[in-house]
Amino acid sequence: MKITFLGKYGGYPGKDSPTSSFLLESAGFHLLVDCGSGVLSKVQSYVDLKDLDACILSHYHYDHIADVGCLQYAMLVENKLGKRIEPFPIYGHKRDSKFDDLTHDVYTEGREISVEKSINIGPFNLSFCETIHPVYCLAMKIQAEGKSILYTADTEWKDDLISFAKNADVLISEASIYKEQFGVVKGHLTGEEAGILANQAEVKQLFLTHLPQYGEQEKLVEEAKNVYGGPVQLVYPGLEIFIN
Repeated sequence: MKITFLGKYGGYPGKDSPTSSFLLESAGFHLLVDCGSGVLSKVQSYVDLKDLDACILSHYHYDHIADVGCLQYAMLVENKLGKRIEPFPIYGHKRDSKFDDLTHDVYTEGREISVEKSINIGPFNLSFCETIHPVYCLAMKIQAEGKSILYTADTEWKDDLISFAKNADVLISEASIYKEQFGVVKGHLTGEEAGILANQAEVKQLFLTHLPQYGEQEKLVEEAKNVYGGPVQLVYPGLEIFIN
């Protein structure tokens, strides 16, 4: 299983990166996780759009869905060129009317995800956990080839994430705020909290994403390392991880 990080920022893209997103690949299947601003341009550096198999969205804040409309136009063009016949599947929850917008004519099709059941998308098995965020948002456990990835999506601390992430091979955690902002900014984790989650869930490695555009981001790594003994790394566009 391969992870390619496409973007690292929360809120809005920076001059050096789209917003937080990554591409998963297993058995030749390509799954795009979140599709915020700048993501559609970046993903084409790693996979031709005709070979992109599905997209899944954690929630409907714009830094996670801003490029969905452009993705739909791309699938329209692919269809007209004869490169894609079936509607391109875009997975998201139904707790918001924005789910209806995921279906665009015969070119894209919205498909539901929920905490009630796990689903298979190509070779990937996915299950979900509701997070604590200003809008309804789902963390994801993604399993394939006997390995597991836990993606927190956007959330503040929630005890349920410990058992949900237990023994994951990779924890991809948001780290939107610095320790001194704890309690001031709601709906997000500090680097320290991401480290605590990694430690208590006993994951093998931790990657920090959904980063702030300000401050010294390496401080987030220091915060996490103070409470977690495993490998910790900030993500960046083009970072590739192979899970063997």
